[in-house]
Parts: sequence; structure tokens; C-alpha cells
Amino acid sequence: MGGMSDKGEWHEERDRKGHAMVPATPRDVVHIRVGSFLLVFLFAFTVLGIIVGAPVMTGVAVALAVATLIDIVLAVRRQKERHNGEAG
Repeated sequence: MGGMSDKGEWHEERDRKGHAMVPATPRDVVHIRVGSFLLVFLFAFTVLGIIVGAPVMTGVAVALAVATLIDIVLAVRRQKERHNGEAG
């Protein structure tokens, strides 16, 4: 079994297939996955904006990328702050 031990140490829970399970809410998972997917496209738009010389498009893409990174970092922090083993 996983979870917190009596000594306050965290032990990783594993599912039937042996994959590590971490306590996370579905909202945090969506923020992390969609955010990382979005970063790929924002990187492409940034490069495209630099190549074609469109500073507005580049600026918007960079600003959205920074906002997305902040959202991902906050979702990861929320996920790490959960100390119980239940998801949801």
C-alpha cells in the first residue's frame, strides 16, 4: 500500500500494472496536459512570427506561452500540495 507512513514519509502508490500513482485532481491533470499541448503550438507560432517578421504575432504567442507556463506550474503545485491519496 502507498500513502503516508507513520513516520511522515511518503510512499508511492502503484496500480495493478505497476505504474506510479500520484494524488491529482482531474482539473490539475487537464491543466497540465492541455497546457503542454498548447505550448507546442505557441512555440510554432513564435518561430513563425520571427521568420515572417510579425512582431505582434510573436508577442502574443510569447505572452500566451508565459501564461500557459504559469498555469502549468500552479497546477503542479496544487497537485504536490495534496497530501491525501484520493483523486477527485
